[in-house]
Amino acid sequence: MFSTRRNFLSSLTALTGATLLPDIKPAEGHSAAPERQPLSCNAYTWSTFYGREQKDWMADPDASLSEYVKTGLTAYEPSFTSVDEVKKLAPYLTKYKLTMPSLYVNSSLHQPDEAPKSIASVLAIAEAVKPLGSRVIVTNPNPIRWGTKDDKTDEQLAEQVKNLDRLGAELRQRGMTLAYHTHAPEHRQAAREFHHMLLGSDPKNVSLCLDAHWVYRGSGNSQIALFDVVRLYGNRIVEVHIRQSKNGVWQESFSDGDIDYRRLTSALKAHNRRPLLVLEQCLEEGSPNTMGAVEAQKRNIAYSNEVFAGLI
Repeated sequence: MFSTRRNFLSSLTALTGATLLPDIKPAEGHSAAPERQPLSCNAYTWSTFYGREQKDWMADPDASLSEYVKTGLTAYEPSFTSVDEVKKLAPYLTKYKLTMPSLYVNSSLHQPDEAPKSIASVLAIAEAVKPLGSRVIVTNPNPIRWGTKDDKTDEQLAEQVKNLDRLGAELRQRGMTLAYHTHAPEHRQAAREFHHMLLGSDPKNVSLCLDAHWVYRGSGNSQIALFDVVRLYGNRIVEVHIRQSKNGVWQESFSDGDIDYRRLTSALKAHNRRPLLVLEQCLEEGSPNTMGAVEAQKRNIAYSNEVFAGLI
């Protein structure tokens, strides 16, 4: 699954927007919650629905985005791998009146010889998107090898957190926020990688993109683990990736299921957080096959407006 996601993200054509949004500040203590954000959705969601139909998301940007806006969504979280993608596709978000408050970038931070180049790449992308309104840069540092159970050594984790903090500091100087994101591997081995990235970094430099379902799945399908993470690091959450499963299998649309998102809403409010909410209701083997992407997103929006009342 991680290899598949990485391949999707590497091949996605990215988009940008032109409307400036309020700065999203890293959490420090019980600071005032930021202004309300628009409900967003990321590219990976759409790539899985398109893939099921043997189509490529953004192969035809006009066709893809015309479907996207039919849902009623007004914000979008793409993935970027280069500045050229930003320059090439910036006009499309303007054309379709979509904002881009956040974006996803890959990074490789655990090896001293790779990290400087990776940091420079992320910063170049950040410089390109900042004038277009983006404020949150989401990154999930690469594992040793995608799709394996190889764990990083303590020395590699020490190197990674040093570079993660450095990247966050550089982005903060540019008025942007680094949001650390995880998949399942970071929650293996007592979640040593996940916890060290947050405990070993400065909260002013590194915030958290809480991918609720990857925390849940990576912890053995545990809501206890998920809500412990919120209790420990709630003040650092600036973004939430939203996905739901039933009996451990991802569903086509967002609804009641394995994760209690109403409880998550209450927990975020208790921390005085109003994070950017990004839909990522994706498909995997065993997911139902009853609707297309547009219908699924319309249902996602309706349920989100109910379950996240007061946050959006």
